[in-house]
Amino acid sequence: LVRFMAKESVFRHKVSGPLMRGMKHIPVDRKQGEHAYAHALTSLRSGEVVGVFPEATISESFTLKSFKSGAARLAQEAGVPLIPMALWGTQRLWTKGRPRNFKRNHFPVTIRVGEPVEAPADQYAGAITRRLRERVQELLEAAQRAHPVRPKDATDTWWVPAHLGGTAPSPAELREKS
Repeated sequence: LVRFMAKESVFRHKVSGPLMRGMKHIPVDRKQGEHAYAHALTSLRSGEVVGVFPEATISESFTLKSFKSGAARLAQEAGVPLIPMALWGTQRLWTKGRPRNFKRNHFPVTIRVGEPVEAPADQYAGAITRRLRERVQELLEAAQRAHPVRPKDATDTWWVPAHLGGTAPSPAELREKS
């Protein structure tokens, strides 16, 4: 079982809250993450698997954002490797700024899991984080190439990144907006 770290508000929601708590996922207060970090570290040290989203949010451009160093620091302190993963297709089901789509459309989701990334305690966490991001980028590109669905027409390109010919905003456009 994977104990995912997720923003605290998900645990307060009337539907997702009981599910998240029941599955023993780890709530993260984004302003004071020390408790979540300690909880995750204890879980890792006791042999559990902790799922961390190093971008700390959903990318509206459907490209990788910069990674936070928390996953690398946790792995270093716990003496465990990082297992890089990439998902593609999930944005068609649930993402920022779009209605959730749980209809019977049967959107495929592609998942790629990479080889472990070691996190030696004597290395700089930033260097480990960069290696992890590079590996996740490779996995994401492989998932995008292997994904069995392409946009059906020009009106269905919202979920494809601009650099792949879609109409999702580019990272630069999103920076200008904020």
